[in-house]
Amino acid sequence: MECAPRQVIAGSPGFQMRIEPGSHVTPFLKWAGGKRWLVRDCPELLEIPFDRYFEPFLGSGAVFFSLLPSSAIVSDSNAELILTYHAVKSNWQAVWAELENMQRMHSREFYYATRASQPTEETFRAARFLYLNRTCWNGLYRVNTRGEFNVPIGTKTDILAGGNLSACSAALQNAELDCCDFATTIRKAQAGDLVYVDPPYTVRHNVNGFLKYNQTLFSWDDQVRLRDEVVGACDRGVKVIVSNAAHESVKALYKGIGEINILERASVISGKTSGRKREQEIVIKCF
Repeated sequence: MECAPRQVIAGSPGFQMRIEPGSHVTPFLKWAGGKRWLVRDCPELLEIPFDRYFEPFLGSGAVFFSLLPSSAIVSDSNAELILTYHAVKSNWQAVWAELENMQRMHSREFYYATRASQPTEETFRAARFLYLNRTCWNGLYRVNTRGEFNVPIGTKTDILAGGNLSACSAALQNAELDCCDFATTIRKAQAGDLVYVDPPYTVRHNVNGFLKYNQTLFSWDDQVRLRDEVVGACDRGVKVIVSNAAHESVKALYKGIGEINILERASVISGKTSGRKREQEIVIKCF
């Protein structure tokens, strides 16, 4: 499928404001599997009138920050991620002040000391999460079996460059933030609402390390359970958009449920530019 250039989106139910060409709120996180490319290259897939917006796998929130819904319920099962969103929503200035201090302190030694730390205060925990996200390898969030973040340091040194915390905080004022299973969020959506679903890309037969890592977070049984929740939401009159791996097992899982669009994107997981290939993903529209 070829994606059309971004067009002006006229004001419609669900949008907080008119989005002019090139205007958007930049997410403050970099996230493996993030959808900045989707909102940049294929905005027409998301130009749908809706009442409330739901997103049960929030991640960096690229779609949320692109649509700027006037009413939203967004969630994730990652407690540190949701805590960080709460902190940015309630007091982004305090988080920014901590980040400025971390910018001054940044070094290899400081990175690993911060990675090993276990702060309890919300503002510092949020700043630590952001600092690690912006300085670790490729923005990858990964924890070991003890739940400890274990991604090595990356090459980025400008910690303060990135999403506008002030604008992100303003957008989040219209959103309820929850840490919960995806089913809890999807079941709250009713007729006329929009649910955007972007789970970890686990397929039935994993073939590489990243998918194997996803399997510990999101199993194939979870994919089946998610499909069932999508079907239930569609039966209630909810508009559902699903992003997923362009794998035959996923296509078979959603066969007959919605319109499947095959999209191409550049892979950004590889540490070397030469290892970054064009990959296919699917976007399923169920309404």
